[in-house]
Amino acid sequence: MSAPEAGSKTERDAAGATLAAEAARFAGLGWMRGTSGNLSVVLGREPLRLAVTASGLDKGELAHDDLVVVDGMGTPIDAEASTPPRRPSAEAGLHARVVALTGAGAVFHVHTVSAVLAGKRWPDGIELRDLEMLKGIGHAAHDETVVIPVIANSQDMTELGDRLEAALVEGVPAVVVASHGLYVWGKDARQARHHVEIVEWLLSYRIAEG
Repeated sequence: MSAPEAGSKTERDAAGATLAAEAARFAGLGWMRGTSGNLSVVLGREPLRLAVTASGLDKGELAHDDLVVVDGMGTPIDAEASTPPRRPSAEAGLHARVVALTGAGAVFHVHTVSAVLAGKRWPDGIELRDLEMLKGIGHAAHDETVVIPVIANSQDMTELGDRLEAALVEGVPAVVVASHGLYVWGKDARQARHHVEIVEWLLSYRIAEG
């Protein structure tokens, strides 16, 4: 493995520090309980390389080296680079597919109660309208209906990726996976975090509204 393929150690450490900070923030909100959820940021695009949070670790206690670099299929290319060796989430391939489909620079997957409840209540998509918070995901506060798509869950990441691709709504940086959680993305980690926060607020409001 060459450094250009996986990013330099400095780049990986910076990405790891960002992912650890974001994971701690979400864990503190109860959105990444225990070892659940996974976050990624793009290290390079030609070829595609993603830094993904390592699997099986408490997301509130990650260190800068608790990550794995994966390729465009979600396959780890530096699993032995850390001590002890880390493994990526089984969903790393879905992160890579979201990046390929949307051009995102970061993909965040969290497990929120609102996402699960909203996905169960509105399996055909969650409609939102006439809310100032819609501006936070790039839409008008009035006179526009925004739909957050909902897809059925699957343990097969290729199948789940196909469902996500078919359901994508232009200009909506989020998909709810039924009975599972929320995938959100942005141009970088900060925007992805903001989108997670905004979408979670919108889902909570929609549930409260009934």
